[in-house]
Amino acid sequence: MTELLTLFAAFITGLLASMGVGGGMVLIIWMTAFMGVPQLEAQGINLIFFLPIALLSCILHRKNGLMKIEPLLPAIMTGVIGAAAGALLADFAGSEILGKCFSGFILLIGLKEIFTAKN
Repeated sequence: MTELLTLFAAFITGLLASMGVGGGMVLIIWMTAFMGVPQLEAQGINLIFFLPIALLSCILHRKNGLMKIEPLLPAIMTGVIGAAAGALLADFAGSEILGKCFSGFILLIGLKEIFTAKN
């Protein structure tokens, strides 16, 4: 049963990530809360999981005329630098601190959504 739920969580993650909604939160919460994966490892798995989803999304968005090529190089360069810096910082901080930061981030996003929701 756990394998089926894990596949469902991965599917939902991929679906949300391809829409740009942030499916990684689903995957990280699933791995840390239900699978017992340490926070740092879960975030690393999430980043690896994101690569093929991002590539497929880029191909489909480009095909549908929803993506401009010109801003890609600066975005890729700054993204790689930011990812490297974030990986170093995450390794330095450790899983316990990352878990608390991630929980606080989720809480803040949830509160923002509650108080700024428009009907």
